[in-house]
Amino acid sequence: MIVISGFSGAGKGTLMKRLLSDYDEFALSISMTSRGMREGEANGREYFFVSREEFEAAIKAGKLLEHAEYCGNYYGTPKEYVETKLKEGKNVILEIEVQGAMQIRKKFPKALLLYVTPPSIAELEKRLKKRGTETDEVIKRRLTQAKTEVDFVDDYDYLVINDDLDECVKEMYGIICASAFEIKRQDAFIYELHTELDKLNF
Repeated sequence: MIVISGFSGAGKGTLMKRLLSDYDEFALSISMTSRGMREGEANGREYFFVSREEFEAAIKAGKLLEHAEYCGNYYGTPKEYVETKLKEGKNVILEIEVQGAMQIRKKFPKALLLYVTPPSIAELEKRLKKRGTETDEVIKRRLTQAKTEVDFVDDYDYLVINDDLDECVKEMYGIICASAFEIKRQDAFIYELHTELDKLNF
């Protein structure tokens, strides 16, 4: 399970699209949200768009792996899809914010957590304005939220600086491949080594 978080405007969505198009071993979990649909978005593609009441009902029913409220809207990860894809042997990507990422860390200690950031806060503000989809007030709120989020960066495994898209995609893929060989993700193989060595008669 791969968790990708980052400041709003850091380019997470673009990175995910490239990662999925360039490599075939990934599955992207589609989050549920109570926020409104932006121009160009489609229900079931970018998000599952629901009302606050529907979202709260999903929480009560235990249908979410994690959930949090961000800038006045709910966001969460539906459980069923993620569990199905993991059983199929896919690397499942969760593009979620820091509150949800910390919940995943507690439930799934072996999850790989990546934090995406632009090269500077000035660049972040520039990207938010370039979107043209949000008011100055919303942009200000997102930058204020960034002040809170930066306190959680130390809890992630890797920091990914999104300066050049092509290079960033390659770097992320390299990190994901290398992380598979970390000791904490090889416990089944290590157990097998112990078992085989214990069978030796000398």
